[in-house]
Amino acid sequence: MNDVSTPIAPVPRISIQAFCEQSDTHGILSNVLGDRRMAKAHMKIHMGGAAAAVEAYRDAPTPNLIIIESSGDKQLLIEQLDMLAEMCDPGTKVVVIGRVNDILLYRELIARGVSEYLVHPFTAPMFVRAVSELYGTEANKLVGRVIAVTGAKGGIGASTIAHNLAWTLSRTLDQPAVIVDMDLPFGTAGLDFNQDPAQGIADAVFANDRLDANYIERLLSRCSDKLSIMAAPATLERLYDVGEDAYDNLIDLMRGSAPIVVLDVPHCWTGWARRSLIAADDVILVAAPDLANLRNAKNILDALKPARANDSRPRVVMNGVGMLKRPEISIADFSRAIECDPVAVISHDAKLFGTASNNGQMIGEIDAANKVTETFVDLARGLTGRTELRKTKKSILEPLLAKLGRKTA
Repeated sequence: MNDVSTPIAPVPRISIQAFCEQSDTHGILSNVLGDRRMAKAHMKIHMGGAAAAVEAYRDAPTPNLIIIESSGDKQLLIEQLDMLAEMCDPGTKVVVIGRVNDILLYRELIARGVSEYLVHPFTAPMFVRAVSELYGTEANKLVGRVIAVTGAKGGIGASTIAHNLAWTLSRTLDQPAVIVDMDLPFGTAGLDFNQDPAQGIADAVFANDRLDANYIERLLSRCSDKLSIMAAPATLERLYDVGEDAYDNLIDLMRGSAPIVVLDVPHCWTGWARRSLIAADDVILVAAPDLANLRNAKNILDALKPARANDSRPRVVMNGVGMLKRPEISIADFSRAIECDPVAVISHDAKLFGTASNNGQMIGEIDAANKVTETFVDLARGLTGRTELRKTKKSILEPLLAKLGRKTA
């Protein structure tokens, strides 16, 4: 599972060749091949260790990254690395996998130009993080967390959840956040925040060739000191048929410019929508307690599972629960069917949500003490790992009791 506090940036488009000695290492690296953050990299796995690597590159160019496992004699490894160094092309990096946590060996490897030394036991996400950090640049030290929010069915409030979550992260948890409204023809981020920007996400999607951090900054509409939106045009003047990778460059750049990026993904199953959900650090699936939502939620969870094997499961939020006179599937039965307990249950409150929508406000602005507001705070804390308890009010006797306690001691 990934650490909620430290997301892993995608590995760039590099070539990697690994030379293993043990079957368990081969198994871990085989798991790495299916990791979503390795989608752009091209990786091959061989057996034979350092000796096989030396033999492979006698008459062949070296890849961007060579992975060598060595569990044998330290001196033999050093000799093989020296031989390999004579064959490596400029820019090739080497990572060594070992079984002994030896600081002297580590220093000797680093002195010879080895980029990293990984010690067993390690997991696939740990390996991906090491490679990702190896190719991180000084200009892009920030690795923002991408949170994708989508609905199991249209019209169940997934956008409302996404916008209120981002607002809560920025206002209550003091985390700078950006909302990316990916519903180009019908997006509501502009309406929900009472904004009408002249530019937005469509300009980014259709100008991929000149997209950079400065251009993205110009497309953002500031809602507060720590919250910005990249709004959808929400017009039908053109068709918005985009390719599967249309949002890749935008999301990568956003990840490097904002600590938290909330993707408001519309309810659809296109190449780019699926790709955005798979690539996100966290996925929130919003569902209502009826049969169509149950079926769709189960299908989406099952579709994402194999592509996100090294990530936490999508979080399910039940929305609009308890609507008057509407027959509903119980939360227990819904959870049992999708094999996942919801992280939040939000009751139906037409007046509260309707007032917020019509006023272009968030729920926390309408009623900061409302239970729904507390639900968004808890959800935001769970996503960022800040699960500390809320501070309770101090008793007027607390200073006196503390003073008496010091005297007793």
